[in-house]
Amino acid sequence: MESGIHPINPVALKLGPLAIHWYGVIIGLGIALALYLAIRESEKHKLDKDTFTDLMIWAIPIAIISARIYYVFFQWEYYAQNPGDIIKIWEGGIAIHGALIGSVLTAIIYTKRKGISFWKVADIAAPSLILGQAIGRWGNFINQEAHGGEVTRTFLENLHLPQFIIDQMYIKGTYYHPTFLYESIWDILGFIILILLRKTNLRRGEIFLSYVIWYSIGRFFIEGLRTDSLMLTESLRMAQVISLVLIAGAIIMWTYRRLTGQAKQKYYE
Repeated sequence: MESGIHPINPVALKLGPLAIHWYGVIIGLGIALALYLAIRESEKHKLDKDTFTDLMIWAIPIAIISARIYYVFFQWEYYAQNPGDIIKIWEGGIAIHGALIGSVLTAIIYTKRKGISFWKVADIAAPSLILGQAIGRWGNFINQEAHGGEVTRTFLENLHLPQFIIDQMYIKGTYYHPTFLYESIWDILGFIILILLRKTNLRRGEIFLSYVIWYSIGRFFIEGLRTDSLMLTESLRMAQVISLVLIAGAIIMWTYRRLTGQAKQKYYE
């Protein structure tokens, strides 16, 4: 290890035998901010003020569980031999695509039972989702995971990154691409774009579909830089395959809803 470089302690606080990890703190912060923004926006659209709070009571644990199941499924060779590690979510190892599947299915069931529009709820939630993802990637930074391939210190310095990021990208004697940062920046840009799209004439559901397309484009290219991808086959990265499927699916859904007249109401109506 280079002299003077020490990784950030992943434990934020210890209370006796209980260790609170920065990973969980950062994920929790992202969820809290996302929920706050969604509630504020929902009030403008005359939704019950408890809509998102009630939805999150179900969606958050289901999303975390489904994200972990998704990750464990594609790493089953390891977890079959180490079943005790399956519950160690604080060490990282959750897949955002698994979380999205769980949360979207939860939202579909919830909105159907409440008799409200899924697309309306999804549009309101979309900017919050991508901002929460942007924040959550910093949990990967603390854990020194979800990074890309090897680079030189000079490469990182030429990106004009803060010193603490450069140092944290020094892992076991090697510097790596800060792909967590690339995705976080992409998601922040997506958040800004989605907020601006609220002021346009997009139809209900199209802000959410824009989120799916934007996030998936960025994830496809950034995933190609990573060294820890979940693999579908020896040569196919699962996240890239899912990203392509989501992009195609969102475009097809957008076109279908327009052609069939299902997308009549504007976002703000």
